[in-house]
Amino acid sequence: MNEALPITADAIRQSLRNHLAAEPLEVIDESASHAGHAGANDVGWGTHFRVRLHSPQFIGQSRVAQHRLVYGALQPFVDAGLHALAIEISPPPR
Repeated sequence: MNEALPITADAIRQSLRNHLAAEPLEVIDESASHAGHAGANDVGWGTHFRVRLHSPQFIGQSRVAQHRLVYGALQPFVDAGLHALAIEISPPPR
């Protein structure tokens, strides 16, 4: 586990923008709601997130492929202790 990498909504947002040009993008830290559950830490943040996003890279891709792209962009956070990630793919912006 790489504890030097901060697992914050801002850091995740930046990674998704950098790797996927994600827009729209919403990152919600739901860690406090999971206190006491598997994978939760004792600080109440940085373990459970929900992301709502769209990326131009998603166009023409299956849902599984889209989720793989998201996990690929966030792998360093998973390696650092991100336990749960809910992914909601948004339609392309108009």
